[in-house]
Amino acid sequence: MAYCKLYSVVLAVALLLAAGPALRPVEAASAHLHFYMHDVTGGPSPTAVRVVNGPRGYFGNTVVIDDKLTEGTSSSSTTVGHAQGYYMVASVANLELLVNMNVVLTSGPYAGSSITVVGRDDINAAVRELSVVGGTGQFRMARGYVLWKTVTPEILDLEIFVNP
Repeated sequence: MAYCKLYSVVLAVALLLAAGPALRPVEAASAHLHFYMHDVTGGPSPTAVRVVNGPRGYFGNTVVIDDKLTEGTSSSSTTVGHAQGYYMVASVANLELLVNMNVVLTSGPYAGSSITVVGRDDINAAVRELSVVGGTGQFRMARGYVLWKTVTPEILDLEIFVNP
């Protein structure tokens, strides 16, 4: 009986060692994406619309977005996708936003995939860092971060570093 148990343990260890390379996680290649987000709040075709007015001052204001993402700062630059989601003023004292959005890519090598971004946007900081918490398609289960900079009040520079 003891011989049978020992044989089973040795066999199990041998199988694990043989399968070892297949069980190790594969290091995913990282991607660096760079584009501009056009957050148009006025005019005849806004892409960012306030849907909730906070009860006092700006606190609680919520804006829903379907912002165009382009290769360059000009709105006529090649469109690569859309940023769809919302941001809200989440601080009583300062203009600090909670951002929750999907970066939906419509052209290029990642067309049809999306990246989910969540984080705090302290608009007074020169560079803000938000979290990549997932995605779809080639970015399923993605992790990473976004460096977010204001170019003009309606144009944001997004650099996304992600491990798909």
